[in-house]
Amino acid sequence: MIFQSTKIPGVYVIEQERHEDHRGYFARTWCRQEFAAQGLETQFVQCSVSHNERRGTLRGMHYQSEPHSERKLVQVTRGAIFDVIIDLRADSPTYKAWFGLELTSDKGTMLYIPDGCAHGFMTLSDNTDVHYQMTDFFHPESAAGVRWNDPSFSIRWPLEPVVINERDNQYEDYVR
Repeated sequence: MIFQSTKIPGVYVIEQERHEDHRGYFARTWCRQEFAAQGLETQFVQCSVSHNERRGTLRGMHYQSEPHSERKLVQVTRGAIFDVIIDLRADSPTYKAWFGLELTSDKGTMLYIPDGCAHGFMTLSDNTDVHYQMTDFFHPESAAGVRWNDPSFSIRWPLEPVVINERDNQYEDYVR
């Protein structure tokens, strides 16, 4: 695996090192030793998948607050998304900055998201599946979010959403 740091400390783009032959390819998507060598969390306790039927579906921007903050490893297993992270760590040099990246099942690129960052995505194709690994269990009392179009962040989404959860559309403006 190839780990690339981003402008937001602790956020990594992880590329597969594919070994190809006449059958196709083989690539590692997880290795505790390689993640530990990068100083990344290696204890994932929960995995989830989201299926999204329509292009333009927006999910996010979500996070879990203390004491149940979580780190995530995100990969698209079918289709394509524009994945976005917002740094909500007040002591971070990139506080309130966002980072966006297209993830596709064809490339197999993953995104590692540290705790203290909100995460969301917009589907770029119909029938898109996204796989998540999390370092903490889901705790509804710690579930939080910020609005996808909050002017505090000025995220440049590639499309206008056509499907969005009511909750994701109604978060208050972020003030801190």
